[in-house]
Amino acid sequence: MQDILINWSPQETRVAIVENGAIQELHVERSLERGLVGNIYAGKVARVLPGMQSAFIDIGLERAAFLHVADVWQRSAFADNGNAAPTPIEKLVFEGQSLTVQVIKDPIGTKGARLSTQISIAGRLLVFLPQDDHIGISQKIGSPELRDQLRARMTALAGDAGGGFILRTNA
Repeated sequence: MQDILINWSPQETRVAIVENGAIQELHVERSLERGLVGNIYAGKVARVLPGMQSAFIDIGLERAAFLHVADVWQRSAFADNGNAAPTPIEKLVFEGQSLTVQVIKDPIGTKGARLSTQISIAGRLLVFLPQDDHIGISQKIGSPELRDQLRARMTALAGDAGGGFILRTNA
């Protein structure tokens, strides 16, 4: 039996996952320490800077966020195994373009947040990568047997779904 206990106050939120009377996970988020890392936004390209191979993206914060060409996901970059020259930023994004981005580094001082277009949503056991053709198994799973079981289950699900995705691990 599993319970999720939530305690909220204006200063902090606490969430505990309890299985058979024992706490399995405890998460505490304080409002003063809340960061943006992991947040996903629909942004708009404000400026493209070819000389810096970067762009500034408006995601609704006080300052525009920073997107470097290395953080722009491209399917062809993985197909070429990194042997091809990187595509210039001005060929990947343009001013006014809408992008779905994820914060990978919080804003500091006068610098805005750093972004990536590679979206990654980590669950307790799986990592969802919407742009990729696979679902990753969490690296937090220490047991090779459990990882193999999950891999087998996901492979079976992929077969039942008519090959809807390919399974790879991020180990």
